[in-house]
Amino acid sequence: MDNRAQVAAATHSHQHTGGERLETAAAVLALLADRTRLALLERLGRGEADVTTLVEATGAARPSVSQHLAKLRLAGLVATRRDGRHVVYSLRHGHLRRLVDEALNVADHQLGALPPHG
Repeated sequence: MDNRAQVAAATHSHQHTGGERLETAAAVLALLADRTRLALLERLGRGEADVTTLVEATGAARPSVSQHLAKLRLAGLVATRRDGRHVVYSLRHGHLRRLVDEALNVADHQLGALPPHG
């Protein structure tokens, strides 16, 4: 099953076995394992943005940002809408925003910026 199918299946996880849920979750996490994609999702967690805004936010080259956005869109993690001549991107659901936030919180703990807690 490709990433798009695995991620799309996550929206109906209550109908699937534990193994399917784990496979889908692993596919989502694999997409987040890229620094540029993680930065894109972190920025989109703060609200909609067009490609120019996302290029500025990530510091990545425009072609790279466009390619990563295409992967995220095909996987069903981001949505698009037209605003005149611009395409505006947004997260498909709040779960993804919270997942990215938690990943960054773990990074803060790993880096020693936050004290450990239980």
